[in-house]
Amino acid sequence: MKTAVRYRVWLVVLVLALAGVVALIARQVFPKKAEEPTDPHAGQVYLYDGFDWVWMTPLEGIPAATLTRDDFVEINGHLTYLGSKYTTLRGVDVSEHQHEVDWAQVKAAGIDFAMIRVGRRGWTEGGLFEDPWFKRNMDGALESGLKVGVYFFSQAMNVQEAMEEARFVLDRLDGYDVTLPVVFDWEKVDGAEDARTNTWNAATLSDCAVAFCETIRRAGYTPGLYFNRHLGYYGYDLSRMRDYEWWFALPEMGYPSFYYEVDMWQYSFTETVPGITGQADMNMIFYPTA
Repeated sequence: MKTAVRYRVWLVVLVLALAGVVALIARQVFPKKAEEPTDPHAGQVYLYDGFDWVWMTPLEGIPAATLTRDDFVEINGHLTYLGSKYTTLRGVDVSEHQHEVDWAQVKAAGIDFAMIRVGRRGWTEGGLFEDPWFKRNMDGALESGLKVGVYFFSQAMNVQEAMEEARFVLDRLDGYDVTLPVVFDWEKVDGAEDARTNTWNAATLSDCAVAFCETIRRAGYTPGLYFNRHLGYYGYDLSRMRDYEWWFALPEMGYPSFYYEVDMWQYSFTETVPGITGQADMNMIFYPTA
């Protein structure tokens, strides 16, 4: 019995030794692949945010832009879209700063639409003011056959103020055929120490935008949001704004250089348009082709 036990023990030892030799040979013949380092930017995109090139994680469910610089060319002094993915309209945006506009001349110059400022909130005390030229611009643009949308220069600091601004706009749209978006145009007033927007934060700003736009939507209009690259990337939570029209401001760039698809692009502050004194703000609307 003892001999049999010793035999089994030695047999186990031999098997283990052989297994060790086989493993050693396998490691020499088939060395283990080195683990690839983890990519710290997996799932991110590298883009220019207006100040620097940065890595950013795209928002889910929001289409990426397909427009490139090659889609646009200047023809007879006018930026023109050459692609086939969109049908475009060319328009202006105006406020009291343009003073009196000859809308018949504007229409004759090939302009399709106008975005007209309804009013603004003061950036210090916060009062609400109708644009002095609002009614004349609305009447003139519509009588000349242009499509019309409107915007309100917001300085809202909470949801209640944003809803107040929306109601202010709606009170003034009664009787007008507004077929383009009604836009929330919140902007930080740079260089003003007493500006109420100096204490803004992104979460509250997004709440304000939603409150304004939903008030506009409930009244039967198409809500919209105006922003530049900085507000688009760092201000608004655009995942909450996907059901609104996006009016993107990036003048003198040659194409709308923004990661996400936009509906309207403000492409110039300096174009000359017959019927408008001085330099005009120019815009392009993109309608996807079927």
